[in-house]
Amino acid sequence: MMDPHSPTGPYRPDADSKEKADGLPDLLKKPVNTLAIVPQSRRITPLFRKTYNVMLHLAQDQGLEHDVYRAPMSAVVRGLDFDSNDTALIKKHLRAMASTIVEWQSPTSGEGSSWAVSGLIGHAELRKERGQIWLEWSYSVKLRQELLRPSVFAKLSIEIIAQLRSHGAIALYEICSRYRDVGQTSRQPWSWWRPVLSGKPETEQTLKQEYRFFKRDVLKSAIAEVNAVTDLSVQLVEYKAGRFISDLQFKVERKVLQDGQPAGSVEPLDLTLLSKARSLGIDERSSEQFLDEFGDALMRVGLELLEKRITSGYPEPLREPGRYLQTVLAAERRRVAQTNESIRSSGDAAATASSRPDPQTSAPSKIVEMKRQARWHEEWLRRRRERVVADLNALSQEEQGRLTQELLSDMETRRVHPSIRKRLQVNGWQHPMVLQEMVRFFAVSCIGDGWDKPTPQQLLEIATQMGDG
Repeated sequence: MMDPHSPTGPYRPDADSKEKADGLPDLLKKPVNTLAIVPQSRRITPLFRKTYNVMLHLAQDQGLEHDVYRAPMSAVVRGLDFDSNDTALIKKHLRAMASTIVEWQSPTSGEGSSWAVSGLIGHAELRKERGQIWLEWSYSVKLRQELLRPSVFAKLSIEIIAQLRSHGAIALYEICSRYRDVGQTSRQPWSWWRPVLSGKPETEQTLKQEYRFFKRDVLKSAIAEVNAVTDLSVQLVEYKAGRFISDLQFKVERKVLQDGQPAGSVEPLDLTLLSKARSLGIDERSSEQFLDEFGDALMRVGLELLEKRITSGYPEPLREPGRYLQTVLAAERRRVAQTNESIRSSGDAAATASSRPDPQTSAPSKIVEMKRQARWHEEWLRRRRERVVADLNALSQEEQGRLTQELLSDMETRRVHPSIRKRLQVNGWQHPMVLQEMVRFFAVSCIGDGWDKPTPQQLLEIATQMGDG
């Protein structure tokens, strides 16, 4: 009989689920009662919810016959070295899962079973065996059947969820996935959606909150994120009682996944940015807070600047890396916002026209969505080219001269028109006729062939910053 506590026990990474056998993506079957989680004791962060989903997926794969579930930590997260400092972050979230009291409720009244408030897991334990960290956990007896073999569930892509940044977007995507074949979610009071999407317990202060602030701070960014990253397109529907918004509902449409978008395979959560922040002296709480507030793209830029500042030591050694990083992130966000405001106020007629629905089309919503995505891609590419040009200008004259000769040889090999090659030789790489050639050549050598192809996460950042929700 196999020892359940051995590394070859219940963890079966290659076990074939029904979805795998049918050639479909490996999806999490999440009970409908767990989609609209209302926290009662503490905030649920995006990383918290993502980790819980990965653990639930692993447990479902191992089966209902087990009381305790096990997996190597490398199957849950990546980007950590799992020394004493790294595991502190994971321990924090496992401790929260065991102690956080939540109320489970279905987004559809009367759908699925109901149960009282409870913790998310029964227990959790980390063990080091043969040089590898293993996670062991369990669920309460009353929840295990419903969690691991649900009768009514939503099929969720773990990979898509991993790319979502905010808790609001994750929760909205999970709920809307339940209704992808229905076309719209249930209608609920807007105050019902507030703790569900914010991931925060209701307080005396939040109970007094006006709808417009909830829409500004949570709803708009969550919708923009879901539309930019996921396989769903969602649209907010507002209902009024007199002059005030009373209820909310979301229209849900499937999107055809484009090349390069996630197909639903299960991957460990990428915590490389948090690990990088820890190595630069940022504590776990602050780094996760910065990541939630500013997003992956700004966090990556901020950490690069922080690392340069620490390395230079000029004008004096950096004493408070956390405060410095927060200042840099806020400044970078303001810079991006100012740039976007300039773009919006310039009155670009083409952009305005592209965002206007075509009344002649038989599928206006799809046309509008395609044009919105095209605008996001165009704006991202403009910024990417600006960054490449800035990097080129930062090179020494000697390095620029070497690159110019290499570009000339490349253009000769590709038989680029002689007039363009002459401009390069006479006027240098910054001449308008040559600039795009140098940008492409330098970007491919430094970034790779996909330098001009944004990821869904990068498009998300553009959509959110442009307020394109």
